[in-house]
Parts: sequence; structure tokens; C-alpha cells
Amino acid sequence: MTSQAAEGPESVVASRRSKITPEREQEFYDAVLEQIRTCGYDSFTMEAVAASTRCSKSTLYRQWKTKPQFVAAALRSNQCPRFSGIDTGSLVGDLRAMARAAGDWSGRDTQLLQALGHAVLQDQELREALREALIEPEISAVREIIARGVARGEVPADHPALEFIPAQLFGVVRVRPVLEGEYADAAYITQFVEAVVIPALGLT
Repeated sequence: MTSQAAEGPESVVASRRSKITPEREQEFYDAVLEQIRTCGYDSFTMEAVAASTRCSKSTLYRQWKTKPQFVAAALRSNQCPRFSGIDTGSLVGDLRAMARAAGDWSGRDTQLLQALGHAVLQDQELREALREALIEPEISAVREIIARGVARGEVPADHPALEFIPAQLFGVVRVRPVLEGEYADAAYITQFVEAVVIPALGLT
């Protein structure tokens, strides 16, 4: 009896998977997201990722059985809260800092969201992965910043504009490419915060 037979098929698969280092795995994920940004979700293929990362298709299919699973895993690997650590001591200062931070990543994230497009609405796993990676961490950070402002007495907890701040910030980032053909950079988002968000809260 061979060693593989003695170990059983599950042990063999686990052994094969263990050969993929975390660094190599992240290389695959980066290739997935870059291909989606460039070509769109519908044109994304496991074969193209295999070619760009110089690995066999069978390696990818053993680890990630389907295209949606592979993309969902890549999205989850990309979690990096952009607003974490922002704490200037005032709500206005934090809003301005968020505007600058959002401008640094809005282009790449907007590209990714646009490229995923209809697929996110059709596949629940993709939709959940997208929310976990790009949406929920940022919304949580914005709400934490708002809560600190409320706790400091800068704005009342029942101010009607508070619940719309996340939608305002993320909305302007997503919609500018559609309306004006340009990504919302730091200068644009800062202008928006100064002209719309801060006055809506009665702050200066």
C-alpha cells in the first residue's frame, strides 16, 4: 500500500493545500482582483490567474472549487479598514481626515465594485464577501467616529443627518465616475465634506 493510500484522499488533499504558503496564496488573490479590475468579472478566468502566477490550473481548482469561491476568498483577503486609526480629537477633523483617506483608495475600490457589477447581485457569497471586505469595515469606522463626536457633545445623538453620513461619503465616491467620468480623489471628497457633510451637521 502506498503512503498516499494509507493516508486517505482527504489527507492527500490537505497535504497538497498545505504546500501553498500564505505569501503565495496572497499572490493568487492579488492576481484575481487585478484581473477583475482590468477585465471585469465576466471575463475573469481561473486559467488567466494560473498563467499570470505561473501555476497549474489544477492547483487553483483544488484550493478553490469555483470561480465565485475564488473571488470571494480574494475579496476577504483584501480587508483593510481605511478609516481605522483616525482620531484627530474632533468630529470635523475626523471627517476631513476620512475624506483624504477615501481619496487615496477610491479609484481602485470603485474599479473593483464596477467590475463586479451584476455578479454581486446574483451570487450571495460574492455579495457577502464584498460587504465584509469593502463596506462593513468602513461603515463601522465611520459610525465609531460619529459616536465619538456625539460623546464629546459636538453634535446631538438625535441629529437627523447622522445616519446619512456613511451613504453620503460612499455615495459620492461611487457616483462621480458615472456623472463626471472621473474618480473621486482626495481634493474632490474634501470639497464635498466641507460643502455638504459638515454644514449638514451644523458644524464649522
